[in-house]
Amino acid sequence: MAGNVPPVADERDGLLRYLEQQRYVLRLTAYGLTDEQARLTPTKSELSVGGLIKHVVSTEDGWMDTVLQLPQKPFAESMREYQENYRLGPDETLESVLARYDAVAARTAEIIAGIDDLGQAVPVPQGVPWFPKDVEAWSVRWVLLHLIQETARHAGHADIIREHVDGGTAFPIMAAAEGWPETPWMKPWSPQPA
Repeated sequence: MAGNVPPVADERDGLLRYLEQQRYVLRLTAYGLTDEQARLTPTKSELSVGGLIKHVVSTEDGWMDTVLQLPQKPFAESMREYQENYRLGPDETLESVLARYDAVAARTAEIIAGIDDLGQAVPVPQGVPWFPKDVEAWSVRWVLLHLIQETARHAGHADIIREHVDGGTAFPIMAAAEGWPETPWMKPWSPQPA
């Protein structure tokens, strides 16, 4: 997938393709990293490329549970998992997190394909402090837009973390991942000798 979303057929296609594009640019921040590099927290925050991807995977999966109105975990358990999902654990690999992302993306596509009306109500879970108390329901459309927003926000965070890890930036990494030829204005990223 190149740097831009291709033309879209309709609203559903557009929402899913834009979400797919944001997933792609987030995944690119991990291109060429080792598991150890994906765990690094090179800024003042505790964020890492692997942890950000793991968080976004968990967030998207959770939102699909909400769309399906599946039972929610108790708040304390959800908060513990939320905090753990910002870290790529020592027993986890970048490859396993990216494989889970593929599975979650496929699940999202399947769920959305099974919903006739993107205006379908998605009840706001109760007891979550950051959810509005004056809104009874969002729509499936709103959830997809929110996932695009969340994924894009964290892709930006991951870009900054990645640049601190090894100097890699978005377009040179994309050029390397997609096999673009070197030009006077774009040199594809390559690992720097240690």
